[in-house]
Amino acid sequence: MGKHADGRGLYLIVRPMGRVWAFIFTAPSGKRREMHLGHADAIGLKDARGLADQARLSLKHGTDPLDARNAVRTQAQEAEVSQRRAKATQEATLRRVCRAYHERIEGTFRNHKHRAQWIASLENHVFGALGDKPIATVTPTALLDLLQPLVIQSPETGRRVRQRLESVFDDAALRGLCIGNPAAVIRRQLKQKREKGHFRALPYAELPALLKAIRTLPGTAARAFEFTALTAGRTSEVLGLTWAEIGNGETWTVPARRMKAGEPHIVHLSCPARAILARQRGVGRKYVFSSPINSDKPISNMAMLTLLRRLNVADKTTVHGLRAAFSTWANEHGFRPDVIEACLAHREGDRVR
Repeated sequence: MGKHADGRGLYLIVRPMGRVWAFIFTAPSGKRREMHLGHADAIGLKDARGLADQARLSLKHGTDPLDARNAVRTQAQEAEVSQRRAKATQEATLRRVCRAYHERIEGTFRNHKHRAQWIASLENHVFGALGDKPIATVTPTALLDLLQPLVIQSPETGRRVRQRLESVFDDAALRGLCIGNPAAVIRRQLKQKREKGHFRALPYAELPALLKAIRTLPGTAARAFEFTALTAGRTSEVLGLTWAEIGNGETWTVPARRMKAGEPHIVHLSCPARAILARQRGVGRKYVFSSPINSDKPISNMAMLTLLRRLNVADKTTVHGLRAAFSTWANEHGFRPDVIEACLAHREGDRVR
């Protein structure tokens, strides 16, 4: 037990816990210090003397060998931490971070449906383009380019997607996974860059109340508006609907000459839509929604707009805005974008959904 000198500051220290080599020296600061060189079971006398010689050389050059060794260890530890952080950053893709955040806030959703819609909106509109990128590398420009078309085509969906991404980036910044919040940066730019031609659209959650009010009203215009909402058709397509286009009663085939894209469009009719057709039977010989003045002509393109004015909602939505409401509802409920486009009979480059 105790310290056994080998000479020139090298000692073998024997303790109940084992034997260790130590170099005891006076540092350049004048402080007496003890530097452990390793366990005697692992390091022999020759190696211990070599380590002591290295420590003496450091002292000769005015360097504290213990401080120098600690600095090397600290540098190595910092390098290891940096490597781990870099690896974690590369693995922290936008997709993974969004899903992890979604799981952590699981208890804040109103219900299971809302929870599913939250992540589905990101899967449908974000992950395909940016999901595999490390979240730290996602730039405001990349997000703006991705979300701008969505905001133009489906404003409510675009707004919600941006808000959800903003929450994700805020949380990621707090966890050291990214610096800054690109989703917050583009908030104003998204609003400023909306293109002209966007139709006013009632939030889809308010549409059932409007339809309930319209169902109480008599007249062909009210039935045409209902039918437009149920089929997401364009105003001109609904106004020009003829009985010849209603085949077996379960589908409506709009001929190419009446379609914006110049191709036939088949609409599969829901039960409420078919019920409206049944009510209109016998009202007009050619057109489903014929004019009350001349049954050989359709109602005017102002008829449904006049209806909205009577209900004091013309400042909130247009008839064409029903298509935007449908698009937002379908996007929010996780339907595939190509299916939504097909329902709306969109061609590449259409701006309003």
